[in-house]
Amino acid sequence: MPKTSKSSASQVYSMEGFEGRYEELGGYTAGFEAYSADGEMTSVFAGLPDDRCQCPHMGYVLKGKVGYRFADREETFAEGEAYYVAPGHIPIFYAGGEVIEFSPTEDFAKTAAVVDKNLEKMTRTA
Repeated sequence: MPKTSKSSASQVYSMEGFEGRYEELGGYTAGFEAYSADGEMTSVFAGLPDDRCQCPHMGYVLKGKVGYRFADREETFAEGEAYYVAPGHIPIFYAGGEVIEFSPTEDFAKTAAVVDKNLEKMTRTA
């Protein structure tokens, strides 16, 4: 049976204010995310439908809080809460927040490919 932990996850993404560690587990990707600064991630989703993340996530807030902005509302989840986030959102990070999320690997990979390209463009122009 596959398993992972924050320290053993094989994919690591790090940028100012954010660290994510990910591992694929039988059709789902487990993500361990920590936020050291407040942030709103609109620019990294440019090019996806509606310029929003199209991957659903199920998660649990370990510390602090995390938010998600939709076209018609904003949802915030706090420490100790489990959540489901539908496609069509922009994540909002709050300093000190830490979550674990599970996302369908196929949807996660499609989104990550666009995010990676956008981050690469941003670092080349910085």
